[in-house]
Order: sequence, then structure tokens, then C-alpha cells
Amino acid sequence: MNPRFIDRMLAAVAIALLGFGCASQSPHTPAAAKSDSFVPLFPRDGVPAGWRVGAWNDVSKSGPTGTVWIVKGGVLQPEGPRGSWFMSEKEYGDFILEYEFKLGETGNSGLALRAPMKGDPAFDGLELQMADFRYNTAAKDSELTGGLYRALAPSKQVYKPTEWNSYRVELKGSRIVVILNGEKIQDADLSAYSEPVKRHDNTLASGLKDRPRRGHIGFQELSRGNIPHVMIRNARIQALD
Repeated sequence: MNPRFIDRMLAAVAIALLGFGCASQSPHTPAAAKSDSFVPLFPRDGVPAGWRVGAWNDVSKSGPTGTVWIVKGGVLQPEGPRGSWFMSEKEYGDFILEYEFKLGETGNSGLALRAPMKGDPAFDGLELQMADFRYNTAAKDSELTGGLYRALAPSKQVYKPTEWNSYRVELKGSRIVVILNGEKIQDADLSAYSEPVKRHDNTLASGLKDRPRRGHIGFQELSRGNIPHVMIRNARIQALD
């Protein structure tokens, strides 16, 4: 065989092996990207593990007797009396959370963010509202969907009554960004909001500036009337810390 041909073949093999080695170390491989992937919160039907039911105004207390949060057909929904939180046992600091939700005509729910496992997430952590305007026709903008409860109103209202709505929530340090149905409705530095917030008993809670930077997440059910409770689907989270 021609020696020059052999040399060319060996060179080609060496280049191919070098390219394979580089590719195996690429940051775009599944192994490297694994830590950046979203994790489903409720991957299977049944009562989710790693979550607990608490009372709507103090999550350290038991929820209403007979209340169960359960996933059926990929949809999380509470069964039983109104007035509960469904809280994660795991804590989160910086993260991205995405999910879809649907409310009835007088539906009222909320998303707990960085909340302690005691007290009311709306005032002792953060609560991102999910509430139909018919639940309370006198509600302030900060008490409707997209508001940080009683503390910060959304920049616009794009909630779709009785339809599926999508949330994307990004929390990193003191910054929160909220996207509802593809529209950015919150982009705020929490450290800029020091004004105390009035609780339901008229005592004052800390301003957003002094709320925890790490805690639990959760979903609330506080709807009025004989209507379907809040429904949650396609919930997933990506930890950033």
C-alpha cells in the first residue's frame, strides 16, 4: 500500500478522535445540561409526595378536615372545604417556576413564594395572586391576579376568566419577574419596597424588602361558592442556586 495513503488515513483518524473528545466535553451535552433542566412538580397522578396541607391563614396549622390535594389526569386540584395551602416540604431560593392555572367565576387562589412553614405566606413570605375579579369586586389591583398580595400591583391585567392561564415566575435575589399569558406584568426589585403591608387583622407585616429570600412554595384554595376549585397543570421548577 502507498505509504502516503497510509499517512493520510492515520491523520484523518487522529482528527476524528480529537473531535470526538472535544464533543464529549461540550457544555451542550445532556450531562452538562442536566443541572439546568426543569423538574416537574407533580409528575404522576395521586396525592403528591413531599407536600403538606396547611390552613389558609397559618400554614403551621392543619388544613380544613377532609381537604386533600390530588392529581388526576395531570391536573392538581383540592378536594374538600375551602381554605387551605398546599406547601412544598422543600425550600427554594432563586428559581424559575412555570405552570398553568384555571379558576371558577368566584375563584381565589395564590402562589406562595419563599414562605416559611408558619404564618401566612401572603405576609410572611410572598403571595402571587390568582383571583377572579368576581371573588371580590372591591379588590384593589394588588389583590387581583398578578399582584404581590396587597404590596405590588401588576403593570397590566391580562388574566383570562374561567380559562387556562399560564404563569412564569423568576426569582433571583431581590428581583422578581412575572409573565402572565406571555405578557410581562411584574419586573421589580423587592429591596425597593420597604412600606409595611396591612394584614387581615389590621396589624402590619414587613415590606417586601424584608421578606425571606428562601422558603417554601405552595398553592392556595380560597374560592367562594359551589364552583370548581383552582386547577393547576404542567407545573415545573428550575432551581438557580
